[in-house]
Amino acid sequence: MRPRIDAVQPVLMSRDVAASVCFYEQLGFVQVFPDTTANPHYAAVRRDGVELHLQWHDAKEWERTGDRPTYRFVVQDVDELHKEFRDAGVSENIQPVAETTWGTREFHVRDPAGNGLQFYRDL
Repeated sequence: MRPRIDAVQPVLMSRDVAASVCFYEQLGFVQVFPDTTANPHYAAVRRDGVELHLQWHDAKEWERTGDRPTYRFVVQDVDELHKEFRDAGVSENIQPVAETTWGTREFHVRDPAGNGLQFYRDL
């Protein structure tokens, strides 16, 4: 029997970890830990079974042009989650819910560092 992989905990780049934690708290995540309470450089947030780690990166690393990564989240109710985020005050960088030609219902959000968050379900 092959060893099982139980979870993935991506580490997302952040210019300001404290601001990123606040953003994810708006999305219903709770902070698991910061590396320090004053000006954290590393922290984790969790919602349901999903844990994300946020890591500070120097300004020089942001000079490269190009897309930031996008992280896909499978969810049960796309519309209700979108409404929850909007009700929580997430109004910047959030796209409307849409059905795609590849058979999903989804919406996208960008966090303060420009990382893409895609919430979807198969149709």
